Amino acid sequence: MRQRRWVELLTDYDCEIRYHPGKANVVADALSRKEPVKPICADLDCGVEGKLEPRTDWVLYFNGRMWIPKSEELRTLICDEAHKSRYSVHPGADKMYQDLRTSYWWPGMKKDIALYVGKCLTCSKVKAEHQKPSGLLQQPEIPQWKWEQISMDFITKLPRTPRGFDSIWALGTRVNLSTAYHPQTDGQSERTIQTLEDMLRSCVIDFGGSWDTHLPLIEFSYNNSYHTSIQCAPFEALYGRKCRSPVCWTEVGDSQVVGPELIQETTDKITIIQSRLKAARDRKKSYADRRRKPLEFQVGDRVLLKVSPCKGVVRFGKKGKLAPRYVGPFEILERIGPVAYKLKLPVELSNVHDTFHVSNLKKCLADHDVQIPFEDIQIQNNMQFIERPVEIMDHGLKKLKRNRIPIVKVRWEGKRGAEFTWEREDQMKLKYPHLFTVPSAS
Repeated sequence: MRQRRWVELLTDYDCEIRYHPGKANVVADALSRKEPVKPICADLDCGVEGKLEPRTDWVLYFNGRMWIPKSEELRTLICDEAHKSRYSVHPGADKMYQDLRTSYWWPGMKKDIALYVGKCLTCSKVKAEHQKPSGLLQQPEIPQWKWEQISMDFITKLPRTPRGFDSIWALGTRVNLSTAYHPQTDGQSERTIQTLEDMLRSCVIDFGGSWDTHLPLIEFSYNNSYHTSIQCAPFEALYGRKCRSPVCWTEVGDSQVVGPELIQETTDKITIIQSRLKAARDRKKSYADRRRKPLEFQVGDRVLLKVSPCKGVVRFGKKGKLAPRYVGPFEILERIGPVAYKLKLPVELSNVHDTFHVSNLKKCLADHDVQIPFEDIQIQNNMQFIERPVEIMDHGLKKLKRNRIPIVKVRWEGKRGAEFTWEREDQMKLKYPHLFTVPSAS
Protein backbone atom coordinates (compact mmCIF):
# COMPACT_ATOMS: atom_id res chain seq x y z
CA MET A 1 0.00 0.00 0.00
CA ARG A 2 2.86 2.37 0.74
CA GLN A 3 4.37 1.92 -2.73
CA ARG A 4 0.99 2.36 -4.36
CA ARG A 5 0.46 5.64 -2.50
CA TRP A 6 3.82 6.96 -3.68
CA VAL A 7 3.10 5.92 -7.28
CA GLU A 8 -0.20 7.81 -7.25
CA LEU A 9 1.57 10.87 -5.86
CA LEU A 10 4.39 10.84 -8.44
CA THR A 11 2.09 10.38 -11.45
CA ASP A 12 1.35 14.11 -11.35
CA TYR A 13 5.03 14.98 -11.86
CA ASP A 14 7.34 14.65 -14.86
CA CYS A 15 10.25 12.88 -13.18
CA GLU A 16 12.68 10.03 -13.77
CA ILE A 17 13.13 7.40 -11.06
CA ARG A 18 16.68 6.10 -10.72
CA TYR A 19 17.71 3.19 -8.52
CA HIS A 20 20.35 3.97 -5.88
CA PRO A 21 21.90 0.85 -4.30
CA GLY A 22 21.80 0.61 -0.54
CA LYS A 23 25.57 0.15 -0.28
CA ALA A 24 26.14 3.45 -2.11
CA ASN A 25 23.56 5.30 -0.02
CA VAL A 26 25.89 6.42 2.76
CA VAL A 27 23.93 8.17 5.46
CA ALA A 28 25.48 11.43 6.61
CA ASP A 29 26.98 11.35 10.11
CA ALA A 30 25.20 13.95 12.19
CA LEU A 31 28.17 14.51 14.48
CA SER A 32 30.61 15.18 11.65
CA ARG A 33 28.21 17.68 10.05
CA LYS A 34 27.90 19.84 13.15
CA GLU A 35 29.87 23.06 12.73
CA PRO A 36 30.80 23.47 16.43
CA VAL A 37 32.60 20.11 16.34
CA LYS A 38 35.07 21.10 13.57
CA PRO A 39 37.20 23.45 15.72
CA ILE A 40 37.47 20.74 18.38
CA CYS A 41 38.72 18.21 15.80
CA ALA A 42 41.24 20.73 14.50
CA ASP A 43 42.48 21.39 18.03
CA LEU A 44 42.93 17.65 18.62
CA ASP A 45 45.04 17.32 15.46
CA CYS A 46 47.15 20.31 16.41
CA GLY A 47 47.46 19.04 19.97
CA VAL A 48 49.59 16.11 18.82
CA GLU A 49 52.32 18.42 17.52
CA GLY A 50 52.24 20.38 20.74
CA LYS A 51 52.89 17.24 22.79
CA LEU A 52 56.01 16.25 20.87
CA GLU A 53 59.07 16.45 23.09
CA PRO A 54 62.60 16.69 21.64
CA ARG A 55 65.34 14.89 23.54
CA THR A 56 69.11 14.81 23.53
CA ASP A 57 69.21 12.16 20.80
CA TRP A 58 67.44 14.62 18.45
CA VAL A 59 64.38 12.37 18.32
CA LEU A 60 60.83 13.56 18.99
CA TYR A 61 58.80 11.66 21.60
CA PHE A 62 55.04 11.55 22.12
CA ASN A 63 53.90 10.53 25.63
CA GLY A 64 57.21 8.77 26.21
CA ARG A 65 57.17 6.95 22.86
CA MET A 66 59.32 7.64 19.81
CA TRP A 67 57.37 9.56 17.17
CA ILE A 68 57.84 8.17 13.65
CA PRO A 69 57.43 10.79 10.89
CA LYS A 70 55.32 10.20 7.81
CA SER A 71 57.94 8.18 5.96
CA GLU A 72 56.75 5.01 4.27
CA GLU A 73 60.24 3.53 4.12
CA LEU A 74 60.98 4.16 7.79
CA ARG A 75 57.67 2.75 9.02
CA THR A 76 58.03 -0.29 6.77
CA LEU A 77 61.55 -0.84 8.08
CA ILE A 78 60.29 -0.86 11.67
CA CYS A 79 57.47 -3.25 10.76
CA ASP A 80 59.90 -5.55 8.96
CA GLU A 81 62.14 -5.74 12.01
CA ALA A 82 59.20 -6.39 14.34
CA HIS A 83 57.60 -8.98 12.06
CA LYS A 84 60.13 -10.78 9.86
CA SER A 85 63.28 -10.91 11.97
CA ARG A 86 64.54 -14.00 13.78
CA TYR A 87 63.56 -12.44 17.11
CA SER A 88 59.89 -11.92 16.22
CA VAL A 89 58.96 -14.66 13.66
CA HIS A 90 55.74 -13.30 12.15
CA PRO A 91 53.50 -12.34 15.09
CA GLY A 92 49.86 -11.44 14.52
CA ALA A 93 48.60 -7.89 14.10
CA ASP A 94 47.50 -7.50 17.74
CA LYS A 95 50.72 -8.93 19.19
CA MET A 96 52.84 -6.84 16.86
CA TYR A 97 50.95 -3.66 17.77
CA GLN A 98 51.31 -4.32 21.49
CA ASP A 99 55.05 -4.91 21.03
CA LEU A 100 55.60 -1.69 19.07
CA ARG A 101 53.27 0.69 20.91
CA THR A 102 55.50 0.70 23.99
CA SER A 103 58.36 2.25 22.01
CA TYR A 104 56.92 3.86 18.85
CA TRP A 105 53.93 5.93 17.81
CA TRP A 106 52.51 7.48 14.67
CA PRO A 107 48.96 8.41 13.61
CA GLY A 108 46.96 5.38 12.44
CA MET A 109 49.62 3.00 13.75
CA LYS A 110 47.27 0.10 14.58
CA LYS A 111 45.57 0.27 11.19
CA ASP A 112 48.90 0.33 9.34
CA ILE A 113 50.18 -2.68 11.27
CA ALA A 114 47.02 -4.67 10.54
CA LEU A 115 47.36 -3.83 6.84
CA TYR A 116 51.05 -4.81 6.88
CA VAL A 117 50.37 -8.21 8.48
CA GLY A 118 47.49 -8.83 6.08
CA LYS A 119 49.84 -8.33 3.12
CA CYS A 120 52.53 -10.65 4.49
CA LEU A 121 52.69 -13.56 2.05
CA THR A 122 54.45 -15.87 4.50
CA CYS A 123 51.73 -15.39 7.13
CA SER A 124 49.06 -16.05 4.53
CA LYS A 125 50.72 -19.34 3.60
CA VAL A 126 51.54 -20.78 7.01
CA LYS A 127 49.04 -19.37 9.53
CA ALA A 128 46.07 -21.53 10.49
CA GLU A 129 42.61 -20.06 9.99
CA HIS A 130 40.33 -19.97 13.03
CA GLN A 131 37.20 -19.09 11.08
CA LYS A 132 34.19 -20.81 9.63
CA PRO A 133 34.92 -22.71 6.39
CA SER A 134 34.02 -20.82 3.24
CA GLY A 135 31.26 -21.76 0.84
CA LEU A 136 27.62 -22.41 1.65
CA LEU A 137 26.25 -25.93 1.24
CA GLN A 138 25.34 -26.76 -2.36
CA GLN A 139 22.99 -29.72 -2.61
CA PRO A 140 22.29 -31.97 -5.62
CA GLU A 141 19.02 -31.97 -7.46
CA ILE A 142 16.43 -34.52 -6.37
CA PRO A 143 15.99 -37.28 -9.02
CA GLN A 144 12.64 -37.43 -10.74
CA TRP A 145 12.55 -41.23 -11.18
CA LYS A 146 14.26 -44.41 -10.11
CA TRP A 147 17.84 -45.03 -11.30
CA GLU A 148 17.93 -41.61 -12.97
CA GLN A 149 21.41 -40.90 -11.61
CA ILE A 150 24.00 -43.64 -11.15
CA SER A 151 27.67 -43.38 -10.27
CA MET A 152 30.43 -45.27 -8.51
CA ASP A 153 32.96 -44.92 -5.75
CA PHE A 154 35.69 -47.08 -4.24
CA ILE A 155 36.43 -48.20 -0.69
CA THR A 156 40.15 -48.90 -0.75
CA LYS A 157 42.99 -49.89 1.60
CA LEU A 158 40.99 -52.67 3.23
CA PRO A 159 42.79 -55.72 4.68
CA ARG A 160 43.57 -58.20 1.92
CA THR A 161 41.32 -61.26 2.18
CA PRO A 162 42.39 -64.87 1.50
CA ARG A 163 40.72 -64.54 -1.91
CA GLY A 164 42.88 -61.48 -2.72
CA PHE A 165 40.31 -58.68 -2.32
CA ASP A 166 41.29 -55.34 -0.75
CA SER A 167 38.74 -52.88 -2.22
CA ILE A 168 34.99 -52.44 -2.70
CA TRP A 169 33.38 -50.97 -5.79
CA ALA A 170 30.24 -49.15 -4.62
CA LEU A 171 27.48 -48.21 -7.06
CA GLY A 172 24.43 -46.05 -6.57
CA THR A 173 25.58 -42.42 -6.46
CA ARG A 174 25.48 -39.78 -9.17
CA VAL A 175 27.89 -39.39 -12.09
CA ASN A 176 29.32 -35.90 -12.22
CA LEU A 177 32.53 -33.89 -12.24
CA SER A 178 33.75 -32.55 -8.91
CA THR A 179 36.39 -30.11 -7.75
CA ALA A 180 39.85 -31.29 -6.81
CA TYR A 181 40.67 -32.33 -3.23
CA HIS A 182 37.18 -31.64 -1.89
CA PRO A 183 35.50 -34.94 -0.98
CA GLN A 184 32.46 -33.06 0.38
CA THR A 185 31.42 -32.51 -3.25
CA ASP A 186 30.27 -36.13 -3.26
CA GLY A 187 29.33 -36.12 0.40
CA GLN A 188 26.39 -38.47 -0.13
CA SER A 189 28.73 -41.20 -1.33
CA GLU A 190 31.24 -40.55 1.45
CA ARG A 191 28.50 -40.82 4.07
CA THR A 192 27.27 -44.10 2.60
CA ILE A 193 30.81 -45.48 2.55
CA GLN A 194 31.21 -44.52 6.21
CA THR A 195 28.11 -46.54 7.10
CA LEU A 196 29.31 -49.54 5.09
CA GLU A 197 32.71 -49.44 6.79
CA ASP A 198 31.04 -49.38 10.22
CA MET A 199 28.92 -52.39 9.27
CA LEU A 200 32.02 -54.23 8.02
CA ARG A 201 33.80 -53.61 11.32
CA SER A 202 30.82 -54.90 13.28
CA CYS A 203 30.58 -58.08 11.21
CA VAL A 204 34.29 -58.84 11.51
CA ILE A 205 34.19 -58.33 15.30
CA ASP A 206 30.97 -60.29 15.94
CA PHE A 207 31.14 -63.06 13.34
CA GLY A 208 34.85 -63.28 12.48
CA GLY A 209 36.25 -64.32 9.12
CA SER A 210 37.24 -62.03 6.26
CA TRP A 211 35.17 -58.99 5.43
CA ASP A 212 34.34 -60.02 1.86
CA THR A 213 32.21 -62.95 3.07
CA HIS A 214 29.89 -60.51 4.87
CA LEU A 215 29.28 -58.16 1.92
CA PRO A 216 26.04 -59.81 0.65
CA LEU A 217 24.36 -59.60 4.06
CA ILE A 218 25.64 -56.05 4.59
CA GLU A 219 24.10 -55.02 1.27
CA PHE A 220 20.82 -56.66 2.26
CA SER A 221 20.81 -55.04 5.70
CA TYR A 222 21.59 -51.58 4.33
CA ASN A 223 18.91 -51.67 1.63
CA ASN A 224 16.29 -53.13 3.99
CA SER A 225 16.84 -50.72 6.89
CA TYR A 226 14.98 -47.49 7.59
CA HIS A 227 16.46 -44.28 6.11
CA THR A 228 15.52 -41.00 7.75
CA SER A 229 15.72 -38.91 4.58
CA ILE A 230 13.09 -40.95 2.69
CA GLN A 231 11.36 -42.29 5.85
CA CYS A 232 11.42 -45.86 4.55
CA ALA A 233 13.87 -48.52 3.41
CA PRO A 234 15.55 -48.21 -0.03
CA PHE A 235 14.11 -51.61 -0.99
CA GLU A 236 10.61 -50.40 -0.17
CA ALA A 237 11.16 -47.17 -2.10
CA LEU A 238 12.25 -49.15 -5.18
CA TYR A 239 9.74 -52.04 -5.17
CA GLY A 240 6.88 -50.60 -3.15
CA ARG A 241 7.07 -53.18 -0.35
CA LYS A 242 9.45 -54.33 2.34
CA CYS A 243 11.74 -57.27 1.80
CA ARG A 244 11.20 -60.42 3.83
CA SER A 245 13.60 -60.92 6.71
CA PRO A 246 13.66 -63.10 9.84
CA VAL A 247 12.28 -60.14 11.80
CA CYS A 248 9.24 -59.48 9.58
CA TRP A 249 8.59 -62.60 7.52
CA THR A 250 4.80 -62.92 7.80
CA GLU A 251 4.00 -59.21 7.59
CA VAL A 252 5.22 -58.87 4.01
CA GLY A 253 2.88 -60.06 1.29
CA ASP A 254 2.91 -60.02 -2.49
CA SER A 255 1.39 -56.95 -4.06
CA GLN A 256 -1.90 -57.60 -5.85
CA VAL A 257 -1.91 -54.27 -7.70
CA VAL A 258 -1.25 -54.58 -11.44
CA GLY A 259 -1.63 -52.52 -14.61
CA PRO A 260 -2.43 -48.79 -14.46
CA GLU A 261 -3.10 -48.99 -10.73
CA LEU A 262 0.48 -50.16 -10.13
CA ILE A 263 1.87 -47.26 -12.19
CA GLN A 264 -0.29 -44.75 -10.31
CA GLU A 265 0.70 -46.19 -6.93
CA THR A 266 4.39 -46.11 -7.85
CA THR A 267 4.12 -42.51 -9.08
CA ASP A 268 2.39 -41.44 -5.87
CA LYS A 269 5.08 -43.08 -3.73
CA ILE A 270 7.86 -41.40 -5.71
CA THR A 271 6.15 -38.03 -5.25
CA ILE A 272 5.96 -38.61 -1.50
CA ILE A 273 9.62 -39.65 -1.36
CA GLN A 274 10.63 -36.54 -3.34
CA SER A 275 8.83 -34.30 -0.86
CA ARG A 276 10.54 -36.10 2.04
CA LEU A 277 13.93 -35.70 0.38
CA LYS A 278 13.31 -32.00 -0.16
CA ALA A 279 12.38 -31.50 3.49
CA ALA A 280 15.49 -33.39 4.63
CA ARG A 281 17.67 -31.44 2.20
CA ASP A 282 16.35 -28.06 3.39
CA ARG A 283 16.79 -29.09 7.01
CA LYS A 284 20.38 -30.18 6.41
CA LYS A 285 21.23 -26.96 4.56
CA SER A 286 19.87 -24.79 7.36
CA TYR A 287 22.06 -26.61 9.88
CA ALA A 288 25.17 -26.71 7.68
CA ASP A 289 25.11 -23.03 6.70
CA ARG A 290 25.23 -22.01 10.35
CA ARG A 291 28.82 -23.26 10.46
CA ARG A 292 29.87 -21.78 7.11
CA LYS A 293 30.41 -18.35 5.65
CA PRO A 294 29.74 -17.13 2.10
CA LEU A 295 32.79 -16.17 0.07
CA GLU A 296 33.00 -14.98 -3.52
CA PHE A 297 35.85 -13.97 -5.82
CA GLN A 298 35.94 -12.10 -9.10
CA VAL A 299 37.69 -13.11 -12.31
CA GLY A 300 41.20 -11.70 -12.15
CA ASP A 301 41.54 -11.86 -8.36
CA ARG A 302 44.71 -13.37 -6.91
CA VAL A 303 44.16 -16.19 -4.43
CA LEU A 304 46.20 -18.66 -2.43
CA LEU A 305 45.55 -22.40 -2.77
CA LYS A 306 45.25 -24.59 0.32
CA VAL A 307 47.40 -27.71 0.01
CA SER A 308 48.27 -28.71 3.56
CA PRO A 309 45.22 -30.98 4.11
CA CYS A 310 46.25 -33.00 1.07
CA LYS A 311 49.82 -33.44 2.41
CA GLY A 312 51.10 -32.98 -1.11
CA VAL A 313 53.65 -30.18 -0.96
CA VAL A 314 57.37 -30.40 -0.33
CA ARG A 315 58.89 -26.94 0.12
CA PHE A 316 62.45 -26.06 1.16
CA GLY A 317 63.05 -29.72 1.96
CA LYS A 318 60.30 -29.76 4.60
CA LYS A 319 57.11 -31.80 4.55
CA GLY A 320 54.32 -32.93 6.79
CA LYS A 321 53.66 -30.47 9.61
CA LEU A 322 56.35 -28.05 8.38
CA ALA A 323 54.90 -27.75 4.89
CA PRO A 324 53.06 -24.50 4.03
CA ARG A 325 49.29 -24.49 4.28
CA TYR A 326 48.90 -22.44 1.09
CA VAL A 327 50.80 -21.94 -2.16
CA GLY A 328 50.42 -19.24 -4.75
CA PRO A 329 49.17 -16.68 -5.47
CA PHE A 330 47.28 -17.71 -8.61
CA GLU A 331 44.93 -15.75 -10.83
CA ILE A 332 41.27 -16.73 -11.14
CA LEU A 333 40.36 -17.42 -14.76
CA GLU A 334 36.73 -18.49 -14.51
CA ARG A 335 33.95 -19.13 -12.04
CA ILE A 336 32.62 -22.69 -12.25
CA GLY A 337 29.24 -22.88 -10.55
CA PRO A 338 28.38 -21.04 -7.34
CA VAL A 339 31.32 -22.26 -5.19
CA ALA A 340 34.12 -23.37 -7.56
CA TYR A 341 36.80 -21.46 -9.46
CA LYS A 342 39.29 -22.24 -12.21
CA LEU A 343 42.84 -21.05 -11.52
CA LYS A 344 45.73 -20.15 -13.80
CA LEU A 345 48.35 -22.65 -12.67
CA PRO A 346 51.98 -22.52 -13.84
CA VAL A 347 53.57 -25.18 -15.99
CA GLU A 348 55.24 -26.66 -12.90
CA LEU A 349 51.77 -27.57 -11.56
CA SER A 350 50.30 -28.84 -14.82
CA ASN A 351 49.65 -32.26 -13.26
CA VAL A 352 47.12 -30.75 -10.82
CA HIS A 353 43.45 -30.24 -11.74
CA ASP A 354 42.86 -26.48 -12.08
CA THR A 355 39.32 -26.25 -10.59
CA PHE A 356 38.97 -25.86 -6.81
CA HIS A 357 36.26 -25.37 -4.23
CA VAL A 358 36.10 -21.96 -2.58
CA SER A 359 36.97 -23.50 0.82
CA ASN A 360 40.45 -24.27 -0.57
CA LEU A 361 41.06 -20.66 -1.63
CA LYS A 362 42.00 -17.49 0.24
CA LYS A 363 42.26 -13.91 -0.99
CA CYS A 364 45.86 -12.80 -1.48
CA LEU A 365 46.47 -9.27 -0.22
CA ALA A 366 50.20 -9.23 -0.94
CA ASP A 367 51.66 -6.82 -3.46
CA HIS A 368 51.59 -7.82 -7.13
CA ASP A 369 55.36 -7.63 -7.47
CA VAL A 370 55.87 -10.66 -5.20
CA GLN A 371 57.41 -13.51 -7.19
CA ILE A 372 56.92 -17.13 -6.12
CA PRO A 373 59.83 -19.57 -6.68
CA PHE A 374 57.84 -22.45 -8.15
CA GLU A 375 60.98 -24.52 -8.54
CA ASP A 376 60.84 -25.05 -4.75
CA ILE A 377 57.39 -26.64 -4.98
CA GLN A 378 57.06 -30.33 -5.80
CA ILE A 379 53.61 -31.90 -5.98
CA GLN A 380 52.97 -35.56 -6.73
CA ASN A 381 50.25 -36.54 -9.19
CA ASN A 382 48.00 -37.80 -6.39
CA MET A 383 48.82 -34.83 -4.09
CA GLN A 384 50.46 -37.13 -1.51
CA PHE A 385 53.94 -37.62 -0.19
CA ILE A 386 55.94 -40.66 -1.21
CA GLU A 387 57.64 -41.93 1.92
CA ARG A 388 60.27 -44.58 1.25
CA PRO A 389 61.50 -47.17 3.76
CA VAL A 390 65.19 -47.01 4.64
CA GLU A 391 65.89 -50.25 6.48
CA ILE A 392 64.43 -53.12 8.48
CA MET A 393 65.07 -52.61 12.18
CA ASP A 394 63.53 -55.73 13.72
CA HIS A 395 61.44 -58.85 13.02
CA GLY A 396 58.43 -60.19 14.89
CA LEU A 397 55.22 -62.24 14.77
CA LYS A 398 51.66 -60.99 15.00
CA LYS A 399 49.72 -63.65 16.90
CA LEU A 400 46.15 -64.31 15.82
CA LYS A 401 43.73 -67.01 16.91
CA ARG A 402 44.69 -69.56 14.28
CA ASN A 403 47.87 -68.37 12.63
CA ARG A 404 50.96 -66.21 12.97
CA ILE A 405 51.82 -63.37 10.60
CA PRO A 406 55.49 -62.35 10.21
CA ILE A 407 55.96 -58.61 10.63
CA VAL A 408 58.95 -56.27 10.41
CA LYS A 409 59.78 -52.96 12.05
CA VAL A 410 60.49 -50.41 9.30
CA ARG A 411 62.34 -47.12 9.54
CA TRP A 412 60.91 -44.65 7.04
CA GLU A 413 62.74 -41.81 5.35
CA GLY A 414 62.57 -38.63 7.40
CA LYS A 415 61.09 -40.29 10.49
CA ARG A 416 62.62 -40.71 13.93
CA GLY A 417 62.70 -43.75 16.22
CA ALA A 418 59.40 -43.00 17.91
CA GLU A 419 57.65 -43.07 14.53
CA PHE A 420 58.85 -46.46 13.25
CA THR A 421 56.03 -48.70 12.07
CA TRP A 422 55.36 -52.44 12.01
CA GLU A 423 54.40 -53.80 8.58
CA ARG A 424 53.61 -57.22 7.15
CA GLU A 425 56.77 -58.92 5.97
CA ASP A 426 55.25 -60.46 2.83
CA GLN A 427 53.89 -57.11 1.64
CA MET A 428 57.18 -55.33 2.28
CA LYS A 429 59.12 -58.06 0.44
CA LEU A 430 56.80 -57.73 -2.53
CA LYS A 431 57.05 -53.93 -2.70
CA TYR A 432 60.60 -53.33 -1.42
CA PRO A 433 62.65 -56.50 -2.04
CA HIS A 434 65.96 -54.62 -1.80
CA LEU A 435 65.47 -54.21 1.95
CA PHE A 436 65.75 -57.98 2.47
CA THR A 437 68.84 -58.65 0.37
CA VAL A 438 71.83 -59.72 2.43
CA PRO A 439 74.97 -57.78 1.46
CA SER A 440 77.68 -60.03 0.11
CA ALA A 441 80.77 -60.46 2.23
CA SER A 442 83.75 -58.78 0.61
